[in-house]
Amino acid sequence: MRRFALAIAVGSLAVSASISPVFAATAPCEDTLKALRAAEATVKLGASDKAKVSELESQDIERCNADDDKRADDFFAQAMKVIGK
Repeated sequence: MRRFALAIAVGSLAVSASISPVFAATAPCEDTLKALRAAEATVKLGASDKAKVSELESQDIERCNADDDKRADDFFAQAMKVIGK
């Protein structure tokens, strides 16, 4: 029984450690913007997707400058979804 409980605890820890940073708690928007730009550099986007990511990045920066990290992270997550990350 103790081994089973230990296995459950270790498994839960492994799953929680693998959760994408996109879905983690609010992060500093400067960090999320760097991650967005790095992810964008790794893919080739079509014109419409590139325009959408650019629009979301602008909104992300606007919210970041307003010290609204939570909403900035929402725009970041949407842009990452468009990128496919």
